[in-house]
Amino acid sequence: MTTRTAAAALVTCAALLAATGCSSSFGDSEKTKQDTAAKQHLTVLIATSGDAETKAVKDAAAAYQKESGNTVTVDVAKDMNQQLAQAFAGHKPPDVFYVNSDQFANYAKAGSLYAYGAGIKDADDFSAQLRASFTYDGKLMCLPKDSSTLALAINTDLWRKAGLTDRDYPTTWAGLKRVAGKLTGGGVTGLVTTNEYQRLGVFMKQAGGWVTDAPQTKMTADSAQNAQGLDFVRSLLGSGDLKYAQQVDTSWGGEALGKGKAAMTIEGNWLTGAMKLDYPDVKYKMVELPAGPAGKGTLAFSTCWGVAAESAHRTAAVDLVKYLSSAGQQLKFADAFGVMPSRTSALTTYAQQEPDAKAWVDSAAYAQGPVTIAGFDKVLGQFNTDLQTLRTTDPKTILAALQRNGEQALAKGD
Repeated sequence: MTTRTAAAALVTCAALLAATGCSSSFGDSEKTKQDTAAKQHLTVLIATSGDAETKAVKDAAAAYQKESGNTVTVDVAKDMNQQLAQAFAGHKPPDVFYVNSDQFANYAKAGSLYAYGAGIKDADDFSAQLRASFTYDGKLMCLPKDSSTLALAINTDLWRKAGLTDRDYPTTWAGLKRVAGKLTGGGVTGLVTTNEYQRLGVFMKQAGGWVTDAPQTKMTADSAQNAQGLDFVRSLLGSGDLKYAQQVDTSWGGEALGKGKAAMTIEGNWLTGAMKLDYPDVKYKMVELPAGPAGKGTLAFSTCWGVAAESAHRTAAVDLVKYLSSAGQQLKFADAFGVMPSRTSALTTYAQQEPDAKAWVDSAAYAQGPVTIAGFDKVLGQFNTDLQTLRTTDPKTILAALQRNGEQALAKGD
């Protein structure tokens, strides 16, 4: 699951990509010659969340083969970033591939992505926030394949055991602090999540802050609002009512919830498939995250369908992407492995079909997209490392370092 945690080290390949000299003009005449062939063979590289996703993508590719006459091979990456970097460096990239938001700007800056967004007539069916996540230099480079938001997952058995009812679902920070305290004890921690900005960042957003401004051209990390958000997290860590997943011997919030070590966790809609597979007997309820001083706030995640600039089959590759990102196919993916559709039209249908996902769906209206700046994955990796010490470190110190590191990354990108 690519979005479960970003704490693991990611391979940054911007420099490697830039060194290859990749660009959309590489071998254009040869590409044109091959791209007009009657039948073409396309290669697709994905980073899968599990067997269900792998099967769903392969089934979709097989259906496209029958419809188009082209053949498609779907490969599953063991290390997506590393394998793509090597493929770009060797000038033999897959035709179509998953692009994570944290690496998107690196690939776009290096000229490795074919910008096909302008040719998608119904691109506005994807939300403005999702399109912005995969836009570089004013061009929509690739279509988001799905969407995810964060909400609060509650173990309903532990909730009732603590004497809490539906009326106690927290809608404010004060309410969250109160129920987390009631739920903590007897080997159970009220709230468990991972020590990363991709989870704790919700509190920064709820306080009215964020890492950058909206155009992602200016750092806004070192602010009173962000400090207020992290101060709230620090207070919960200090009381023991919030712990990081590794503190309770688990790797992520879903595992902590499933094993009964957490009464609540903050996770995305990929939680559904994981709980069904690993903890089918655990009952839980999803509610929207409580509002902070500035109102509601959550984070949004997505991956896009990248098409290689060096692909000899770009027209066919885009045709495949159109098929894979169609409303009907997105709903099939949602049913198969729990992701939310990235198309607004399909999301409406999904909400009707999956009432238990209401908290995630409703959160999409105010969700904050990820930071997508070339070279910024290292900055955020250091931020996540610093967040490990939040219980004993002044948030202003952590945010000052993030501000400084981010400004240096922005300067390099100018």
